Amino acid sequence: MSGAFANSHSSLDRRAFIGGSDARIIMSDDETGAVFEAKFMLPWSFSEEGAAEKHMAQLQHNMWVTASRMAVLSIITGGGKWVEMTIPADPLYQHLLLTAEKKFWRCVQTGETPHLFGVEPPKPRIEAVRTVDMGASNSWAEFAGVFCRTRAAFLDHEAAKGELKKLVPEDAKEAKGHGVRAKRSKSGAISFELQAAE
Repeated sequence: MSGAFANSHSSLDRRAFIGGSDARIIMSDDETGAVFEAKFMLPWSFSEEGAAEKHMAQLQHNMWVTASRMAVLSIITGGGKWVEMTIPADPLYQHLLLTAEKKFWRCVQTGETPHLFGVEPPKPRIEAVRTVDMGASNSWAEFAGVFCRTRAAFLDHEAAKGELKKLVPEDAKEAKGHGVRAKRSKSGAISFELQAAE
């Protein structure tokens, strides 16, 4: 696993090792360190989004501790698939996580019962890498039909909007006629609406 990581990140050098039961190595790319987490996950319920969500608190905590701006999560599944994800630091989530950790530690020290803090982990940005056949989806079939039927009308609509915008005089705040009203915003953007027949 470390060889595969090293091959894909040949410019990274080992900086330090943080003790723990699993592999945590601080890697460095120029002057910005990256936390490296290596994991094993069972294949039958594996998803990249689920894996990132499961380990997000640990990754964000370790990035905060080491003042890193990113983490690399390397996972090998029981099916032999290797996945690597880059997770950016989320300062707001790290602040809320640290607050929850301090409250929990206070409960450990005082013996009071801890309560859930309710912090949602940030949604990971998963790289889109696969092609999916949606032929068996009835919903896809329904909306694909609407998309195909209305495509030509949409293109005509967009072309007409472009031509109408060109016709609105530069100094006009509003232009109207033939059932269409154009309005210019303070920023200069022009929007259109249907005008009720008088």
